[in-house]
Amino acid sequence: MSDIKSWPKDDRPREKLFKSGEHSLTNAELIAILLRSGSRGHSALDLAMSILQRFGSFGRMSHTDMKEWAGLKGVGMVKLAQIRSALEIGRRFREEEIKDSRPRIKSSKEAAAILIPRMRDLRKEVFKVMLLDSGNKVIEIIEAQEGTVNQVSPIIREIFTKALEYFAVSIICFHNHPCGDPSPSREDKEFTSRLAEAGKALGINTLDHIIIGKAKYFSFTDENLI
Repeated sequence: MSDIKSWPKDDRPREKLFKSGEHSLTNAELIAILLRSGSRGHSALDLAMSILQRFGSFGRMSHTDMKEWAGLKGVGMVKLAQIRSALEIGRRFREEEIKDSRPRIKSSKEAAAILIPRMRDLRKEVFKVMLLDSGNKVIEIIEAQEGTVNQVSPIIREIFTKALEYFAVSIICFHNHPCGDPSPSREDKEFTSRLAEAGKALGINTLDHIIIGKAKYFSFTDENLI
């Protein structure tokens, strides 16, 4: 494919964006704008199409590791950093939309639907907490930094410190299983029990603990385990 600069102006991704709006661009054109330039013999759009052929979608691209980008000729560290940063902006924007709209949570399905897109493809275990007011409306969604379900005391302390800071009445906890199977382990069950006990002592209701897998989730509340 010829260099993008030789194309008619109306066909160039950047000019097309300003003339018709970003919604008019294809996925490949959006990625091409992020890449900014191509490589020898390949335009930015060629590289963008190669990326999409490898990963298929933004969702699959979103939580890749560095090894999965190896062999994509023309996509070096700078271009990869630009793509990964843009994908993370999209994920964070979605979370901000949720916080701003302050939805009322009425079921595990509604709670899980908010965080499944963010957590199902993560390659490492991440723990998030949804803080709710007295009407079960979302106040904030935080990511716990102090450990995992295998490091119980630090993470429970952090969860309830944040809950008290935001004057939360209830919480819903989430973590992902990178293997894709959301079935709870013995550690998950022990953690959930201690979490609920700590919440009772502080007057904060633990509504649920949801484990997110690849294609489904597990709710402790739905299974009458909390």
